[in-house]
Amino acid sequence: MSGRVLARVVATVLGLVLWVPGAAEASGSKLRTQYTGVVNLNEATVAQLDLLPGVGPKAAQRIIAWRQKRAFKRVEELVRVKGFGKKQFLKLKPYLTLEGPSSLKVEKVPVEEDEVRATGDATAKR
Repeated sequence: MSGRVLARVVATVLGLVLWVPGAAEASGSKLRTQYTGVVNLNEATVAQLDLLPGVGPKAAQRIIAWRQKRAFKRVEELVRVKGFGKKQFLKLKPYLTLEGPSSLKVEKVPVEEDEVRATGDATAKR
């Protein structure tokens, strides 16, 4: 590779590295994940359980294996399933139910300007 070609490649790469982050910030393209609805622990499919924050396909399979042996009588019983401690349960609790259909939806929504300021203020005080 000649010196000129190498110089162009380096300049292009540096230009992209410097340009891309600024463009993302300027456009305000920050997104957050929003969860709405609930998942019925006794009826949900692997795909529906996988929508829960922090729950993947393997954890979803463990939930299903648990309920095949013994149906959930309370959502708090989720902590008896391997991989689900109290902290994880508290994160999931608003999205769990034992009645009705599963209706959980996950969407990426733009972060509001007020949320960015509130987050910035909170982190500045810590």
